[in-house]
Parts: sequence; structure tokens; C-alpha cells
Amino acid sequence: MTMSECTAPVGPPTMCPDDEELVRGLLAGDEACLAAVYRRWAALVHTLAWRSLGDVKEAEDVTQQVFLGVWCGRRGYRPERGPLVGWIVGIARHRIADALAARTRRCRLIAAAGSSPALAAPADDRFEGALDRVVVRAEFAKLASAQQRVLRLAFYEDLSQSQIAERTGWPLGTVKSHARRGLYRLRRELEAVFDAETV
Repeated sequence: MTMSECTAPVGPPTMCPDDEELVRGLLAGDEACLAAVYRRWAALVHTLAWRSLGDVKEAEDVTQQVFLGVWCGRRGYRPERGPLVGWIVGIARHRIADALAARTRRCRLIAAAGSSPALAAPADDRFEGALDRVVVRAEFAKLASAQQRVLRLAFYEDLSQSQIAERTGWPLGTVKSHARRGLYRLRRELEAVFDAETV
């Protein structure tokens, strides 16, 4: 059986004689094997994402994230624990859950912003808000670069701590520490600045 026969779409996922070859190539960093894995299981991942999310664009994003996760996390795959497709589906389920959580966070932020009296604030209040943003940016720039990176990924790219760990290659505990320390320091510094303004 050739590699192309193995990578052709088939019915239920079963072990193909070349699955072991794909796994070996993937673990060795062979991009051709990643492409073969993508051709073989991208439709399955996309279907799972689309059915869960109900949005084609989000399903496409999740599919890309899954195969990026397969590539970046390939050394974490253990063939003795199950077939490659099972591992890929597990990654897909986590990415789908992350996408649903991000959607929920966005909806809450939009709802909170819609009910915020600050949107109808007079010009002086909007000016105060702009000054506050300048102060926050200045204090943010004082954080350690790792703390800045984690907080940017969390708040501007809406990534979970697990996603940040995957993106940066840092252990999850390190990401959590950087987030906690960065937020603590930012809060402490901002409280000092705003307390000084009210005195």
C-alpha cells in the first residue's frame, strides 16, 4: 500500500499499515507527513467543529488550530495510548471547547459594554477614559516582557492559558505565574497611580 492510498479519505478510522509510517514521520518533523495527516483527517475535524460551533468560519479556524496543535505538540503523542486519529480528535475537542468559551467571553463583554453608562458619558468622561488608557499602557510597558506577552495573548488575542502555553512553548504553570504576577503588579501600580490622583 502506498502513502497516497493510506491518506485517501476512508470510512471509519482504522489502522492503515502506513499509519505507523505517518506517526514516525510526524514525530521526526516531516512536513510531508503532516500534510498527509491533514489530508486524511481535516474533513473529520472540520465536521466536528462545524457541528459544535454552527459557524463555518469558526470551524475553519478551529481546524487550522488543531493541525497547528498536532504539529507543535507532536512529541506529546504516544502511540501506545491509542491511534493518531483519537489523539487528533482529542485536540479538536479541546479547541472546540476553547472556541465556545471565547465566544461566551465575547458575548459577555459585548453585553457588558452595551449596558455600560460609559458609552453615553459626556465628553469630559471620555477624555478621562482616554487618560486612563494612557496610564494603563504606560504601566503595562513596565511589566517584564514575559508578563506582557502572556497578558497580551490573553486579553488581545483572547487565548486561554492552555493556548498561551502551546503558543509560547512554556509550561502551563509558568504561563499561570506570569499572568498572576503581571496582573498583581499592574493592579498594584495602577492603584498607586489612581490613589495619588485622588489625594
